[in-house]
Amino acid sequence: MFGEIGGSEPAIHEHIFSDERPFAQCHASTLVALADNVILTAWFAGTEEGRDDVGIWLCKRSAQRWSKPRLIAKVCQEAHWNPVLFRAPDGRVHLFFKVGKIIDSWQTWTTISDDQGTTWAEPRELVSGDRGGRGPVKNKPIILCDGTWLAPASLERGELYDVFVDRSEDTGRTWQATDLIPLDRSKVTGAGVIQPALWESAPGHVHMLMRSSSGSICRSDSKDLGRTWSPIYQTELPNNNSGIDLTKLRNGALALAYNPVSGDWAARSPLSIALSYDNGKSWPHQLSLETDDGEFSYPAIIPTAEGMAVTYTWNRQRIAFWAGSPRDIEHQTNDNKKSP
Repeated sequence: MFGEIGGSEPAIHEHIFSDERPFAQCHASTLVALADNVILTAWFAGTEEGRDDVGIWLCKRSAQRWSKPRLIAKVCQEAHWNPVLFRAPDGRVHLFFKVGKIIDSWQTWTTISDDQGTTWAEPRELVSGDRGGRGPVKNKPIILCDGTWLAPASLERGELYDVFVDRSEDTGRTWQATDLIPLDRSKVTGAGVIQPALWESAPGHVHMLMRSSSGSICRSDSKDLGRTWSPIYQTELPNNNSGIDLTKLRNGALALAYNPVSGDWAARSPLSIALSYDNGKSWPHQLSLETDDGEFSYPAIIPTAEGMAVTYTWNRQRIAFWAGSPRDIEHQTNDNKKSP
């Protein structure tokens, strides 16, 4: 019987499909937890990232089984990118994704499922006429204490990266973009920062961690529900200019999925989960999900009843899934400390 993901049972670590797949490459997964321990995950796939045949694919996990991958979004013959799944309080599942031949001209599209991902409404542009990408760029929106939806957004314009957030006060019908978050490019070297991950630590106090080109994960903080943000600053967490994701667990801890590697475009291995119990000041507990040579990248992470679930790219050939509890990560940390 399919128990609670991340509960007292041993951690789950599996691939959601095999090499018998209807596409050559896949990347940039996202996941969402539904009722009855059902998990949906989506990703983009096709011949190769950026090719015109790339679309958005989806699988569903229930009764310890994954459904076969199926194409759920292909609005035109241009590359599709970076799907984001999000479950609203009313139970509807929202899917956001980017469309465009080049990142500078991305459009954000969205569609909704009322039946746990079985069928989807006709996709529409999130913000009509947008070019560059509004709404969530890689990681999921969060819902603030006052009900505002906050979407982590960024822009890639030529060789420059910038971050902002999109705010919706009407449950996703309309969106208002904030100003770009202040960035001192003499301190954050290279292209900049993109693809933030958000959390709210106390009412109105919102924070983000960001992928960066400067060798470390960057951070910014807001005290006014995400309307304005502090200047971006570097943390001690390494970053390889590859995607990260973070979630707040039900026990209040933060769980960060990332490559603990420093350097602009450095290796995308290992891939790890780290825990913080002090609002991201320190990350003493860490579990490695992948340590071999290869590409293990672009994780997505969500809370579960007793822990967390993660999906990530496995060598561009498969999407991997892990689900466990904080105990799994803490035990691994303690075992590493005992090793000679």
